[in-house]
Amino acid sequence: MEVESCHVDVVGKAFVDHYYNLFDNDRSSLASLYQPTSMLTFEGQKTFGVTDISCKLNNLPFEKCKHIISTVDSQPSAFGGGIVVLVSGSLQLPAEEHPLRFSQMFHLIPTQDGFFFVQNDFFRLNYG
Repeated sequence: MEVESCHVDVVGKAFVDHYYNLFDNDRSSLASLYQPTSMLTFEGQKTFGVTDISCKLNNLPFEKCKHIISTVDSQPSAFGGGIVVLVSGSLQLPAEEHPLRFSQMFHLIPTQDGFFFVQNDFFRLNYG
């Protein structure tokens, strides 16, 4: 169990690093992380499939941003080889003086070629 837990943590952290690097520097490339069955709930708005998720993410009301990750927690999911990842952190927008706190959850599913895709993605700003 300890080896699997370590593997899950390593994969979760690597995915988070990759996802937010793409989001902050090449947002249009995020489409490669989703599949036709993928779902995104962004601030309560549900979006389905690669095209609509990509459209949603690429048409957010800001072009530049920087994610600062505070925590990454990963667990194996009941789906064979899947991983659930919970992220908390801050989002710095150029026009905003203070960073916005956020939480995001990903359900990663393994592909036949040894990679993972995002099946479920939940994003919420944390107002306090």
